[in-house]
Amino acid sequence: TTARRPTSRAVNVRTISHPHKLRSIAQKILLQINCKLGGELWTVSVPLKHLMVIGVDVHHDTSKKSRSVMGFVASLNSLLTRWYSRVTFQMPNEEIINGFRVCLLAALQKYYEVNHSFPEKIVIYRDGVSDGQLKTVELYEIPQILKCFETFPDYEPKLTFIVVQKRINTTLYSYFENRFGAPVPGTVLDHTVTNKDWVDFYLMAHSIRQGCGFPTHYISIYNTANLTPDHLQRLTFKMCHLYWNWPGTIRVPAPCKYAHKLAFLSGQYLHSEPAVQLADKLHFL
Repeated sequence: TTARRPTSRAVNVRTISHPHKLRSIAQKILLQINCKLGGELWTVSVPLKHLMVIGVDVHHDTSKKSRSVMGFVASLNSLLTRWYSRVTFQMPNEEIINGFRVCLLAALQKYYEVNHSFPEKIVIYRDGVSDGQLKTVELYEIPQILKCFETFPDYEPKLTFIVVQKRINTTLYSYFENRFGAPVPGTVLDHTVTNKDWVDFYLMAHSIRQGCGFPTHYISIYNTANLTPDHLQRLTFKMCHLYWNWPGTIRVPAPCKYAHKLAFLSGQYLHSEPAVQLADKLHFL
């Protein structure tokens, strides 16, 4: 598939040249078109009320190698089935937080339009941050985010900021009946090999068919929502179920994956921001 317009899909002939796969392919295309039109395929139960979950990822623009593009995706309802997406482009001398603030303010305004209230808790999953950048995020990005809330009178939501790291060297194995294997989805490691300076954990959310399992590393660097490590782990695993391009769990929370797809599309092909009228649709699936 190549085209990415809100209500259409262009299909490569080779994709549908195998008759035994045609039914499955047609079903997936129909599901994607459903999503692009605002359909909601499935959800999970999240007991936190008045919650907004945000995913952020960064990709490099291929037309201008020095320019980066940030994808931003935020939930708009309690079922976590409606999403608001924005894109910003940054040159090397620009801070990513500048675009981040614009996107966050727009998402909060959209959330208010939908719910007639602002979210009380905001959980941000920030992808693409190395260990060396953690202090910068903690000391610079988070205070700038908190400053955004001052835009709205008497608004002080609780914030949890989680860094998502996929490029790690840690591998996990299960050991059962004298045999090593891949851990089952939902496996969490939150001791011994974790960092003494942060509240962090490793989560294996996806299935591994062969070989060893590469988990995802999550580091909570700010948490005024009083979410315990157990709450953070459960919420994160649930968010890995909500990517509608795959009927199972994926390696990262769905909003991070959506943000990655949006940033990749914008930086690889569009080289500009998508039309703002598409912001409340998953047009990039």
